[in-house]
Amino acid sequence: MIAPRVQESTTASHERVYRALRTRIMHGEIAPGEALTLRGIGKSFDVSMTPAREAVRRLVAEGALFLSSSGRVSTPELTNERIEELATLRALLEPELASRALPRAHFALIERLESINQSVSQVIARQDATAYIRLNLEFHRTLYLRAQAPAMLAMTETVWLQLGPTMRALYGRLRRTEPPYHHKLILAALKAGDEPGLRLAVRTDATQGLRMLKN
Repeated sequence: MIAPRVQESTTASHERVYRALRTRIMHGEIAPGEALTLRGIGKSFDVSMTPAREAVRRLVAEGALFLSSSGRVSTPELTNERIEELATLRALLEPELASRALPRAHFALIERLESINQSVSQVIARQDATAYIRLNLEFHRTLYLRAQAPAMLAMTETVWLQLGPTMRALYGRLRRTEPPYHHKLILAALKAGDEPGLRLAVRTDATQGLRMLKN
């Protein structure tokens, strides 16, 4: 009876480390190209090397971490081609999710999106890049959940995960002073039931900033 309990504990630890590290990467808390060690991860989360190794293995498979031939683990530094590829994926997936969500975009959803957008204004005033990225993704995820397309949303979140460190770099370049302009257009299109306008606003919001990062 002892072995199963140990296994359950190890699995739980691995899942906790994976989820927490995944969130940190997605929200831009780790810079592009920053090296990570299994020892450091284990120390941060108070776990042994095994859960840390399993979490890293999953994140490498998702493209959130890069494993070099020498065994060095780091967040990826995206090339122009990779940024363009991920921007194209966002341009394909996110307007479709928004379109599918539109018939279910009732008043309560729009009110929630407006509340998130107001919170974005507050974190911009504090120059809090991580909170800005988190709330920006929350704005989009809250809308896309109404699409009731879990496979498509999972693919979108994988793209966000791969872009997390790069989004932090983008925030520094944009020097935001107010919420993204296209959020206002998204909200206006939702209120008007304007599907073409919603698709355009979402596509532009998802890709315009990323393409500024290309050298």
